[in-house]
Amino acid sequence: MDKWRSHLRYDPIPLLGSASDEAIRYQVSRDLFDEEQDSVEHLWETKKAARFLRKQQEDGSWRYPNPKVDIRSIKGYNQVETFRILAILIEKYLLNRNHPAMEKAAEFLFSCQTDEGDFRGVYWNQYTPTYSAAFMELLIKAGYEDDKRIELGLKWLLSIRQEDGGWVIPFRTANLRIKETMARKDLVEHDRSKPFSHMVTGIVLRAFAAHPVYCKRPEVKKAGDLLASRIFKADAYTDRKKPEYWTRFSFPFWFTDLLSALDTLSQLGLSADHPQIREGVDWFIEHQKKHGLWDIHLVRGTSDKSQNLWVNLVICRTLKRLLD
Repeated sequence: MDKWRSHLRYDPIPLLGSASDEAIRYQVSRDLFDEEQDSVEHLWETKKAARFLRKQQEDGSWRYPNPKVDIRSIKGYNQVETFRILAILIEKYLLNRNHPAMEKAAEFLFSCQTDEGDFRGVYWNQYTPTYSAAFMELLIKAGYEDDKRIELGLKWLLSIRQEDGGWVIPFRTANLRIKETMARKDLVEHDRSKPFSHMVTGIVLRAFAAHPVYCKRPEVKKAGDLLASRIFKADAYTDRKKPEYWTRFSFPFWFTDLLSALDTLSQLGLSADHPQIREGVDWFIEHQKKHGLWDIHLVRGTSDKSQNLWVNLVICRTLKRLLD
């Protein structure tokens, strides 16, 4: 048995390996058994992937259902929906830039990038590291890691860190609410002296963790230590502040939770020797069920009947990195 599995009370492989979802079985073989796989292109033709691909609009975006234009623009809403759909296609069905739909979607997202490097429009004219990093994480995973626009965006993220080395949503440092912020025409600058937000820092670090070069930057490693130090603690700001949010999960990742944080930290080279990371690993070991998998609190993606299996796959992949 693999080293990481020997740390668990029960073996998760039998149920995961027998999943009916072809995309799950593909990633189980690739990531948990390190087996060489055929091209991913056959996954793009599965019914679930094809259903999403058919709904792409001509400009490369996906249309957000029932937008409220008093909150954000239609294009801003479509950025959010495009992120949501792309995350599923890239994380589950391994879509990459070899597919024309990915090229169109990438150009749509890049059309939302400013000269400074951030991606703007979700919060009207206000900048935010969260969506900027989230978009770049997906683009990097889809094969755009060498694109100059990605480098511009990652450099922008590094330039707006707090003095302590982490990140925040800028308008939160001014104690503003989202609707208050969106009503303003002026740009709300962030107070760099305020403490970092682990929720925001966890999202930002996912983009750096996905990049083969920037994941090794000392500033990124320092931010990883900051994130690890906050596991199971309350955030400094109002967004998902309570410690209970650490154990409310989703995949593809959206906010910062225990699994997304451990996944990111493991890609940055941190191990279970870190005491806070060990605490997170132990949480998963203690909450494993006798059937070998985890029945945990899912907050997104529950319309996918395989969603719990997807999250279980990511748990195993993350524990493998941390414990092998």
